[in-house]
Parts: sequence; structure tokens; C-alpha cells
Amino acid sequence: MPDLLVRNVDAKIVRALKARAGRKGVSAEAEHRAILAAALGADAKPSFEEYLLTMPKIEGHDDVFKRVQDHDARPAPFARKPKRRVSR
Repeated sequence: MPDLLVRNVDAKIVRALKARAGRKGVSAEAEHRAILAAALGADAKPSFEEYLLTMPKIEGHDDVFKRVQDHDARPAPFARKPKRRVSR
């Protein structure tokens, strides 16, 4: 796959890119690729979750998973409860 090197980028843009990537939990490079793909209309394959979210909701049936449009609005993963020790 070819490489792309971008020179003379304003420091504010670099900071904004890194902050945006951090909020999504990805690298700045991965976020840069995603921005370029979105801006240029690249044919990126959606993830399985994204594909499922495109399915229409059927009236009278509850969703098996909650449809969340905003990535930042997703709930944090649940924390495991410590195992209880049973004394004998």
C-alpha cells in the first residue's frame, strides 16, 4: 500500500487531529486515514456493527442491541464484579 507524507501542517491542526483520535481511541494515523477516506468518498467496508446499524427497525420488535449514532455517546464497558469467596 502506498504511503502519504504531509509536510508543513499547522500545529493547531496536528493537535486537533491527535485530540480527535484520542477521543475515538485510535492512533492519529488511523484517524487521518479515516478522514481522507470520508472526504474523498473511498469505498471503505463498514464494520459488522456499522452494517447492523444500517438495518431498519421493525415495529413491534425491540432491538437486540441499542442503536447509538454518536461514537462518544456509547456507554463504557461494564466492570467485572469481584468474585465472592465462600468461607467453609
